[in-house]
Amino acid sequence: MKTAIYEVKIISDFSAAHNLRNFRGKCENLHGHNWKVEVVLRGRELDESGVLVDFREVKEATREVLKEVDHRYLNDLPFFREHNPSSENIARYLFEYLAQRLNNANRWLYRVSAWESADACATFMSE
Repeated sequence: MKTAIYEVKIISDFSAAHNLRNFRGKCENLHGHNWKVEVVLRGRELDESGVLVDFREVKEATREVLKEVDHRYLNDLPFFREHNPSSENIARYLFEYLAQRLNNANRWLYRVSAWESADACATFMSE
């Protein structure tokens, strides 16, 4: 039998503009998206109150990092000067920030997905 794992997910959103460098397509032009962000944590044990993590804690950490990207031109941010502001790199940027804030001995950030439209997303995840 496989080991049981709990999973907690919150969904948030932000709006921002960007353009992809070296893309050779329409996305090289300045444009924007209303991104939907999914944040998923996993863990094997619940705390004394029977939860993996308080949703409020995950939402607060997510709101904090989204303040840095919401209604911004992503290409101007230091991380995206070095990394193209693709949905893949946006998911990575959010993941790295949130993992530092939310990981502990009993839970870990499993994945962050950045949806740039209703039918297209990119995910960065831990193994």
